[in-house]
Amino acid sequence: MNQRLRAQVEAWIDDEVDPAAAGELQALLDEDAEAELADRFRAPLTFGTAGLRGPIRPGPNGMNRTVVRRAAAGLAAWLTAAGHAGQPVVVGYDGRHGSLDFAQDSAAIFAAAGFEALIMPTTLPTPVLAYSVRHLHAAAGVMVTASHNPPADNGYKVYAADGAQIVPPTDTEIEAAIHAVGSSREIPLDPSGVRVLDDDLVAGYVAAVAGLIAADGPRALSIVHTAMHGVGTATLKRVFAAAGFAEPESVPEQRDPDADFPTVAFPNPEEPGALDLAFALAASVGADLIIANDPDADRCAVAVPGSGGAGSEGAGSEGAGSEGAGADGWRMLRGDQVGVLLADALLRKGVRGTYATTIVSSSMLGAMAARAGVGYAETLTGFKWISRAAPDLVYGYEEALGYAVAPELVLDKDGVSAALLVAELAATLKAEGSSLARRLDELAADYGRYATDQLSVRVDDLSLIEAAMRRVRSAPPATLLGVPAAFEELLPATDAVRLRFAGGRVVIRPSGTEPKLKAYLEVIQPDASAEQAAARLTALRTEVAAALGLP
Repeated sequence: MNQRLRAQVEAWIDDEVDPAAAGELQALLDEDAEAELADRFRAPLTFGTAGLRGPIRPGPNGMNRTVVRRAAAGLAAWLTAAGHAGQPVVVGYDGRHGSLDFAQDSAAIFAAAGFEALIMPTTLPTPVLAYSVRHLHAAAGVMVTASHNPPADNGYKVYAADGAQIVPPTDTEIEAAIHAVGSSREIPLDPSGVRVLDDDLVAGYVAAVAGLIAADGPRALSIVHTAMHGVGTATLKRVFAAAGFAEPESVPEQRDPDADFPTVAFPNPEEPGALDLAFALAASVGADLIIANDPDADRCAVAVPGSGGAGSEGAGSEGAGSEGAGADGWRMLRGDQVGVLLADALLRKGVRGTYATTIVSSSMLGAMAARAGVGYAETLTGFKWISRAAPDLVYGYEEALGYAVAPELVLDKDGVSAALLVAELAATLKAEGSSLARRLDELAADYGRYATDQLSVRVDDLSLIEAAMRRVRSAPPATLLGVPAAFEELLPATDAVRLRFAGGRVVIRPSGTEPKLKAYLEVIQPDASAEQAAARLTALRTEVAAALGLP
């Protein structure tokens, strides 16, 4: 074995805070497992989308108690240097493997560093943590979650005092503070100084979200809900009960937290097959609506009955993967479709301010904002940017099923409040003899057809993503759908490229949270039928795949 690697591993073992983790690394050393150890020690996890995320395993390139303790100590040092000593820091956690240990260790480190260390009373959705940061006037918040990543992963998401995810240069400053931490075993912890929050905090969130909708509106709606083996069930049901809706019918196999996610290959509503159990239950009970949250309940997916119309009309199109036709005649709406439905509902309520979305989402929101005479902003991908789009932000969404419908409460995506507003809209339309699908048709007739789709490729070898990005940068297509295409490099702001052509655009980027390459497609046709738009998207998808060198 490479002696430098051996020395790195031995030094880490000497400083490891978890005896079981130290034993696992020692066994790998004894087995001379050089390739495995080289992977675990090739580099430390870095702050990406508002924090750390990676596989649960010993070593610097994984999520484990040593890495998390160092992260907490670095964050505490940064907060102290920034003048926040003694202020509250609140910690939340989901139901993944290791989440409770990581949260308790972090809170004990914050307490030892002199902060008012607060920890959530149980597993709760990420939006409750984001809400608590502002509600408790905390200096920062930490949410231990890997959101919709595979079961083997966990993460460490950091929120700033305003309740939004951190952005540069804060992330690199915290990372530098983490690197400056000394011996992991010498990091002080004070478990006795940690205060476990009570249910009053959750009750406050529930009441605030329930108060977002009209008290006297229609409530006649049958809903099926899946938490995707995550932590959303209890909070969502409390919110819906407080708002006057009948209790949604839970998919029993996916109702409770389960860190192994046994019924899904990937716990992400966008993935093929993820909603099959919800489709089947909804068909059997005659539901009006399906609502799905991802495991930490910051995203919201929506499915409606009928194999046609909803998925191919309005702002979206028949999509790949689990989007499009579902089991038993149900279909999932695209994130862009739900995004414009919620924007339309808020605009019709007279909500004024800035409406924001990202460079990869449908451009229809801009057209809606312009007609309504309200502010519009377009940001880089991710809610850390959407939440900072404008001081008067009243609504933000991203096509990846994220919606901020009440930024004054939660300055981040919130799958629970979004679910409630979707239910309010669906119930109101039902009372009027309409539906979400029909409203999408009306929006298409009013604004033209904005059809979107996504080409998403998951890889085991990250070099394939790098090669595809090099290919499209070195030889971008001169035309798309038979018309000239203009190439635009979005670096250094983000690792993405954009291709614009008359009647559409394509944005290509690596995922910020998963080993995926994504291409976001849009065609805009004022008078086209759903079938015509779908055909153009299919053709565009084929051309983009070829440009990337993908099958």
